[in-house]
Amino acid sequence: MPIKVAHLVRQYHPSVGGMEDVVQNIAHHQQEYHGHEPTIVTLNRLFRNSSEVLPPEDEVNGVRVIRLPYYGSSRYPLAPDVLRHVRDADVIHVHGVDFFYDYLALTKAVHRRPLVASTHGGFFHTSFASRLKRLYFNIVTRSTSVAYDRIVGTSDNDGTMFSEIVRSPKLSVIENGVNVQKYANCGSPRLMPVMIYFGRWSVNKGLLETLALFRELVAQHPEWQLIIAGREYDHTADELTMRIQQYGLADHVRLFANPGDRELAGLIAQASYYICLSRHEGFGIAPIEGMSAGLTPVLSDIPPFRNLVEKSGMGLLLDTAQFGQAVTRIADLHARGEQAYAARRVAAQAFVQQYDWRHIADRYVQIYQDLVDGERAASHA
Repeated sequence: MPIKVAHLVRQYHPSVGGMEDVVQNIAHHQQEYHGHEPTIVTLNRLFRNSSEVLPPEDEVNGVRVIRLPYYGSSRYPLAPDVLRHVRDADVIHVHGVDFFYDYLALTKAVHRRPLVASTHGGFFHTSFASRLKRLYFNIVTRSTSVAYDRIVGTSDNDGTMFSEIVRSPKLSVIENGVNVQKYANCGSPRLMPVMIYFGRWSVNKGLLETLALFRELVAQHPEWQLIIAGREYDHTADELTMRIQQYGLADHVRLFANPGDRELAGLIAQASYYICLSRHEGFGIAPIEGMSAGLTPVLSDIPPFRNLVEKSGMGLLLDTAQFGQAVTRIADLHARGEQAYAARRVAAQAFVQQYDWRHIADRYVQIYQDLVDGERAASHA
């Protein structure tokens, strides 16, 4: 019997980002391979284009999408009308820790549906109001988490963080799946002194730090090139262009705002390294996509990136406070030559197969099935 799952996520298509990608892949997998009936419930305006109201209903990649009006800020958008759209669900899956997370917990006596949550880094993506966030997490999130039947940490870091307020077996860790086919083997087959960043141009992604590091790298090794591709968000192309000119990097850095998959694949083909100096990540999908292309990761030393480099045994973790040391380490890695690079390409592509959605989404499907079976057994008792 098909399972009806309502996926609640604050931003979805045409928004592009890690959480949106996760939701799309889980929904696609459960519908395509298990015959389930997923519905995406999201907000009807994008936070970075809030004047445009999106259609109330849509279909994206064959999956039904419902968009709700909201009020309040983008940090905590209020959409109480969500209850009307989860009545027929067998399971409610909340993605992220925000209004939906709290509201569906507080109204569980009304909707009476099993609740699953995926953490996606909680609300700690930036240092904004960090003390207040920690207080909220320890009081409000601790209380509302009691209503959830299963909470899934989407990284080891999230699992550790939520273990402070949630006890097993309710809490488990399922690292995010990644579409490792999209850019498979796209990276340059030859060793090139070219790095690429692709992803959302958010403050937490460390793009300004990346440019500052690159200024130091080019000063000593002028052959290096940097490609920055992705969706304008906190940073615009104009802002980054000004910073590039200020640093004297116009001949070394190229910007590509909002590229499609085909254009991005062509840019990846020019690079040998994926760079991301994020200040915070819940998981970090883009470095794994880069590795699927055969790129060597060059990353900031934060928990999810450290976990990735340690597990894969390849790449660099950089201290952004020590640019001189970082430049030396990049140059030394590149100097290992063509043969070492070819070996890294093969190893990187083999390593990331464990993140294929075929394996990851099945674990969520099993959670849904267990909850539905439990509900049916209870109703017949």
